[in-house]
Amino acid sequence: MVLSSSENYLRTHLDVVKKDKSRTFVQSGQIQIYQSSYRGSYSSIIRDSLRNAALGRKVLLVQLMKGGVNQGIANKVKLCDNLTWIRAPYSFDQYDSKDIKNDANLKNSIHNSIIELWNFCKKELLSSEYDQIIIDEIFLAVEKNVIDKDDLISTLENRFISGDVILTGTDIPKKFLLMADQVTELRS
Repeated sequence: MVLSSSENYLRTHLDVVKKDKSRTFVQSGQIQIYQSSYRGSYSSIIRDSLRNAALGRKVLLVQLMKGGVNQGIANKVKLCDNLTWIRAPYSFDQYDSKDIKNDANLKNSIHNSIIELWNFCKKELLSSEYDQIIIDEIFLAVEKNVIDKDDLISTLENRFISGDVILTGTDIPKKFLLMADQVTELRS
C-alpha cells in the first residue's frame, strides 16, 4: 500500500497528520519506474492501483500500447469510484506488424490513438486531479518514436508535484532512470 503522497488522504485523515504550525510541510510526489525484460509483467501495478482506489486515492491508469477494447478517452472505465482506466482504441497489439507496415491509414490510426492518450496524460500530469497516475508502457511508445523523449522529460519536470507518477516499460533510457525516485525491476 502506497500512501506517501496523497493530498486526498491527508485531507480525509487529519487525525493521523498533526501539523506543527512552526514548520511548513511540503508534500512531494514521486516518480516511480517499473521495468521488466518482457511486456505484460505489470499485473501487480494494476492490482495496486485498484487497492489504492479502494482506499480513497484518485488513480488514473493509462495503457498506451494496449488496446482492442474500443476504449479511448471517450470510453474510459471507472472502477471503485476512484480509478479511471483508459486504453487506446487502436494499438500495435491488435494487428499483425506486416499489416501495420503496409497500411498507412492503420498506422496513422494507431499513432493518433496513442498521441491522443499521451496528450490527455500530459494535461492530467499538470493538473491536481489525481493522486496517482500510472502510464503503462510509456517507454515502448518512446522507443517506437510515437512519443518524443524530450516532451516526456519536460512533462515530468513540470508535473503537479504532489501526485505519484508510475511509469512502466522495457529498455528504459538512462536519463529516465536518473530522474526516478524509485526504480523497481520486475523479474519472472
